[in-house]
Order: sequence, then C-alpha cells, then structure tokens
Amino acid sequence: MMSAKVFQFDAPLDERRVIIRRHDGDVEMVELPWGLRPRDGGPRAVNVVRSEGRAFPTHRCLVPASEFRHRTFSFSLADGDWFYFAGIWRPAIDDWPEAYAILTIEANADLAPFHDRQMVVLRRERRMAWFDGLVPEGEILRPLPAGTFRVTPHSTSPVQPMLTV
Repeated sequence: MMSAKVFQFDAPLDERRVIIRRHDGDVEMVELPWGLRPRDGGPRAVNVVRSEGRAFPTHRCLVPASEFRHRTFSFSLADGDWFYFAGIWRPAIDDWPEAYAILTIEANADLAPFHDRQMVVLRRERRMAWFDGLVPEGEILRPLPAGTFRVTPHSTSPVQPMLTV
C-alpha cells in the first residue's frame, strides 16, 4: 500500500511514483523511478526535460499531483483541484530501468518569482489532449495564466499534512 506524498522537486532521482501511460494499447498505472538515462550515456539521471522546440510523439505519460514543492514554498492550484504533470517515459535499456521524466517550460507569472522554469502542469480536462496527442505540443506545453497557482510558504518541520501526489 502506498501513502500519498507531496511532489518534492528535489526528491531523489530514483524515487518511485505512480504514472499513467499507454502501453501495448492499454492505459495503465505503473510505479516507475523518476530519472531517465541521459542520451549521452552519462551517469547522472535526467529528471526534467526542456520541452521547447521538441516533439514527443510517443511515450507520453501523466503524473498525478495536488501540490509540489520547491525549496520552502508549496504550489497548488488556486481552486484546490488536483492536476497532472506532463511527462515522458522510456523502456528499460541496458542497466537502466524503465523510468520517467517531467517536461518543463518557462515559469508562469505565479512561479516566476521563485524560479525561471516550471514543470508542465495540466489541468484534468487537458489530460487526454496530452496523453493522446490531440493537440500540438506548443498548444498544451505552455504556462497556465497568472493567478492559477496558490503559493504557500511551508514549514521545514518533518511533520507534514498528507497530500495526494
């Protein structure tokens, strides 16, 4: 049984999370480690992939979340809804396991004071557009409007409220 955890931007690269993907014609939820093998074969895993100027025709995935953290701030949708991160996954190769990474874009106005990039956040109603390639990448892999996110300073205390990821 898995417990819900807040998505930590600085989580260990091999931390396992549930993703949703199409595989062999089916939709499935699988638990994979976060971090793709670098294309150059280097030893450091790639946990985020810059989306601008790239196409992702296959191996798309969704990472469900309700909140994410960067340093000492928590970010959630202002309306309290949960969402998905747009991601990609790769099959196992050589000594690297099947794994996923999250796509990034320029930060929206709410997140820009904290970082110049952000993970791609998709509202639930846009999930199938990404998942099934129903819209060009440039139309879906873009920042959400200002006022979309609630930004909250969070405690560094080890006791945190249970949140869905």
